[in-house]
Amino acid sequence: MSTLSTSSLRPLYKASQVRELDRRTIAGGIESFALMQRAASSAWHSFRSRWPQARSVAVVCGSGNNGGDGHVLAALAMQSGLKVQRLSLTPLDALTGDVARAAELATAAGVGFEEWQPSTTLAGEVIVDALLGTGLSGDVEGRAKQAIHAMNAASQPVLALDIPSGISADTGARLGTAVEAACTVTFIGDKIGLHTGEAPAYTGEIDFRPLGVKAQAFFDIPPTAWRLDETLLGEAFPPRSRTSHKGSLGHVLVMGGAPGFGGAALLASQAAARLGAGKVTLATAQEHVTASLVRCPEVMARAVRSGADAAELPSTADVLVVGPGLGQEAWGQAVLQSALQADTPLVVDADALNLLASRWPTLRRDDWILTPHPGEAARLLGCSVADVQSDRPSAARALQRARGGVVILKGAGSLVAGPSGLVVCPYGNPGMASGGMGDVLSGMLGALVAQAGSLEQSAWLGVMLHALAGDEAAKAGGERGLLASDLASYARVLINP
Repeated sequence: MSTLSTSSLRPLYKASQVRELDRRTIAGGIESFALMQRAASSAWHSFRSRWPQARSVAVVCGSGNNGGDGHVLAALAMQSGLKVQRLSLTPLDALTGDVARAAELATAAGVGFEEWQPSTTLAGEVIVDALLGTGLSGDVEGRAKQAIHAMNAASQPVLALDIPSGISADTGARLGTAVEAACTVTFIGDKIGLHTGEAPAYTGEIDFRPLGVKAQAFFDIPPTAWRLDETLLGEAFPPRSRTSHKGSLGHVLVMGGAPGFGGAALLASQAAARLGAGKVTLATAQEHVTASLVRCPEVMARAVRSGADAAELPSTADVLVVGPGLGQEAWGQAVLQSALQADTPLVVDADALNLLASRWPTLRRDDWILTPHPGEAARLLGCSVADVQSDRPSAARALQRARGGVVILKGAGSLVAGPSGLVVCPYGNPGMASGGMGDVLSGMLGALVAQAGSLEQSAWLGVMLHALAGDEAAKAGGERGLLASDLASYARVLINP
């Protein structure tokens, strides 16, 4: 596997950073109204590429710059021959600055104007959300809330400008209510909040338009995070050396499968084998050994009856995957104790995370990957699931600071927090909301660590491969009924471009 760096990834910013990029661009000689026109023109091109047959549009404008973008887009639509319904929550004579100038431009182009009322009918074939933008901090209330409900109740698709109104640009949280967009065209700097939390349910397709602003030229405004891109796979997985052998491709030891819970550890073991590990050993309860050999004879299944049995195994492995089907009883505690005592990199999942929270609340290591879902993250942080989900980026960073190593906060828009910063995975689908998916991820991570050695890059690639494999499986057979065991074969194809 090749070495990767954040320079290969798309930068993501917080709203305040994008506003600063905007300010500096204007200070550098581009008039603010010209930048607003660029944004509206880019949004109009996005509109036309997605709905080329549309002959009418309803544009819902707010009083800020987001509304100004909407007014200019309305003018462009009128000039292109569309029937335009322009609505605003603010009277024309109350608008100021560039927004007032944009509204005047639309009026001069012949666009009509209506002040939005709860009884208003949205008449366009497509609705443009130019209501609130990225400056929102508290819950949406009043007439803005009513307007969002009206847009969502309409049958027409919605194009959101910069961000769906009601979504936090920094966290991806829904602030009371939010517009359900079919497409979001976002400007200057891509926002982290578009890619995680509740945002993926509201953004639709994301169309990033930099407007000629080279954000990374401003070195003192470092990205708050980076976005993974599937084009990295070709770079990360070049052809293998002709002299490769199983001993040179890593040995993964999966430790899990307490009595009565053998499936999770076997899923992890199969995934590790499919992701190219040279050798995979499964340390599991004795009652699962025969079934494991029947299901996947390539995996070396070893019976673990006691802590002494578990303690003998880690010395031969390059990485330990501990947690799938582990349980929190005496058997699981003994197996985890053995794993923690070994001087071997770890991938920690499932009940191993719950045991860390309850029995090792301050343990910190630099050589592990922790893979919590929001519930497990909340237990590790000593907070509620709602706290985690309200600001997933902060939760991931806090957990990585407290526990060291690399932390993967799973869920829609999975986050990887490590020494290089925060990385977001934009892939995956609702069909992956089924049992065993996390176990497959942990096995994939183990295989990648065994082959590459770098925990952070293995985490980036593992999260992305897992999500992309889920997407490929969903394309082949649909989201409903998608099983965790479906993923490994698709992931194998992805790493062999």
